[in-house]
Amino acid sequence: MLEVGSIDVSYGDLQALWGISFNVQEREIVVLIGPNGAGKTTILRTLSGLLRPTAGRIVFLNRPLDKTSPYKIVELGLCHVPEGRALFPGMSVLENLELGAYVREARKVREESFSFVFEILPILNHRSNQLAGTLSGGEQQMLAIGRGLMSKPKLLLLDEPSWGLSPLLSKTIFEVIGQVNHSGVTILLVEQNVQMALGLGNRAYVIENGRMVRAGDTKDLLHDEQIKDAYLGSG
Repeated sequence: MLEVGSIDVSYGDLQALWGISFNVQEREIVVLIGPNGAGKTTILRTLSGLLRPTAGRIVFLNRPLDKTSPYKIVELGLCHVPEGRALFPGMSVLENLELGAYVREARKVREESFSFVFEILPILNHRSNQLAGTLSGGEQQMLAIGRGLMSKPKLLLLDEPSWGLSPLLSKTIFEVIGQVNHSGVTILLVEQNVQMALGLGNRAYVIENGRMVRAGDTKDLLHDEQIKDAYLGSG
């Protein structure tokens, strides 16, 4: 579904990524892990067209993305739920969801999408007229995911979905992510809760200092001593 080939990415004169390559297969949950500042968010921003690679190639569903506008990328079926949620706090839950279905193809099936989102995230139905800025942190994260789903994505990029949440709410968010994937949506997940992310995902890539340093099945990485020492607090 997604092929990233040897991309370099810079912020002005500061290079952030060096030769990053990975792939995502249909219906997988692929996890990107690594320390803060490693380049994980930069990868997602590049995939969604907010940054441009200075070298390399990105192909999504056999379409090159490295020169495609962000709104066109959403139309192709790739949606980015950013770190920090980026909701419109002065608008209602319903209005935020409606904005997720802004692209033409998503508008055609908006009512169907509402039904799906309210089925897996029933709290949003109960809060539909409430201002997004008055929701709890967990509810805001659910709204951010719901808004992403309203665009009818084939691939959903999730950046730190458990950010700022309690362990109990984090568990709920990860259950929602599992349901979304089970419905047929492929997921690329960036997450600091490495234990939960590896427990949910199929494969994982480890990013350090803007470079890809490890890759493998999540079950193997969960039992890898280096991964345990670096990210799971066992060393």
